[in-house]
Amino acid sequence: MKESSRKQGAASPCAACKLLRRRCAQDCVFAPYFPADEPQKFASVHKVFGASNVNKMLQELPEHQRGDAVSSMVYEANARVRDPVYGCVGAISSLQQQIDTLQAQLALAQAEVVHMRMRQYSSIPGTATNSPENALPSSSHTHSQSTKSLFNMDMVVDHTNMEESLWSC
Repeated sequence: MKESSRKQGAASPCAACKLLRRRCAQDCVFAPYFPADEPQKFASVHKVFGASNVNKMLQELPEHQRGDAVSSMVYEANARVRDPVYGCVGAISSLQQQIDTLQAQLALAQAEVVHMRMRQYSSIPGTATNSPENALPSSSHTHSQSTKSLFNMDMVVDHTNMEESLWSC
């Protein structure tokens, strides 16, 4: 990234070397990933992992994987600064709870749609029972088309566990 300007000798030290108050060598392992204009990026990583550990991790990885590793370390470090106990796991857990709640709400909404469609179907004149299989005349092509879409469901709803999962959130 910034290596071309670093070879000329005119560039300022990377954020890591600046924070550690050391001379930034031309082959500095931190320089490509912690530029001088993003000092907070290295500060949070250093606070959580330590400069020596970050240096070891980066040197053990092939160069093409280092950028992703630095991104992961920065994300984890920022999460640890915000939530020292749980870090990323706290964020993941919170998002999983939101997913569970939204899935339960979706299941309830889908069940309500099915219920309303059944109610709508039972109010159609000319149906002898509430059972759509018994009520469909085989000669009515348009009526059978509407019945096919009436019972098209993407999700099967388990009503026994639905209320328990909603109240546990």
